[in-house]
Amino acid sequence: MNLRTLTAVTAVLALSGLAGAATANAVPGTVSGDGGNRIGVLKDNGDAYVKEGGLSATWVKEHGDVKQITLSGNRIGVLTGNGVAWVKEGGLSTNWVREADDVKQIALAGNRIGVLKDNGEAYVKEGGLSATWVLEAEKVKELELSGNRIGVVKGNGDAFVKEGGLSTNWVKESTNVIGIDLSGDRIGVLSGTGVAWVKEGGLSATWVREADDVIQLELSGNRIGVLKDTGDAYVKEGGLSATWVHEYTHAIQIALSGKRIGVLKGDGAARVKEGGLSATWVLEAGDVTELALS
Repeated sequence: MNLRTLTAVTAVLALSGLAGAATANAVPGTVSGDGGNRIGVLKDNGDAYVKEGGLSATWVKEHGDVKQITLSGNRIGVLTGNGVAWVKEGGLSTNWVREADDVKQIALAGNRIGVLKDNGEAYVKEGGLSATWVLEAEKVKELELSGNRIGVVKGNGDAFVKEGGLSTNWVKESTNVIGIDLSGDRIGVLSGTGVAWVKEGGLSATWVREADDVIQLELSGNRIGVLKDTGDAYVKEGGLSATWVHEYTHAIQIALSGKRIGVLKGDGAARVKEGGLSATWVLEAGDVTELALS
């Protein structure tokens, strides 16, 4: 989710008049997708639901006691309260496969699954749900996947990305980083000072300063989304220097996927729009603590 600090989130909630809203289950990691047609929500009681198709499709309950949900293509991943990572592949009612224990973050992209363990070790597997894990890095506090890229933020704030196979070399991207996001050939980082930076192209491309006072950064395709510490959500479409469009106020989370934009308000209302940046919002669910798009 790339949230800057719990204090910043609490400040946004306070602006919304909802300082008591639940944030304890917030985990790092992207909530944005790559143009899929699935929407996932995590309810404040720990139940995870997913819908597939149009914005008014029917919700399917996927799992209980969940503290993180992630979507990619026809895969759904959840992290349960006891630190177990589960993934299912196919329809919304297919069976779960237990992937790993002692997990604090799960990530999905294409046929890759990543987990970040409680001890800071990041593992990724490629292929089927029962493929073999590969240890990618240690002392990690955030893990991100996109296509054939893997990104990590280390405990000291250094951000690294690798491209290609699971055993390729890491490239150091930035320092003083508290969040990283990947989409296609774009890399985004959120600095400890609240500055969002994005680069496009190779791993050594030049950074472009996108926005200040940011607590969440999300990427999908040619769209960039930021959530400001005021609770204002902005999205731009096109090049890295495109103009920002104000999407919502009093938001505590933003998510992107293809032509979809999602926001979560402090009162637990999750809304999604589809189409242009000025499309109409559709209320998807209430009592939500996390929103994810595929």
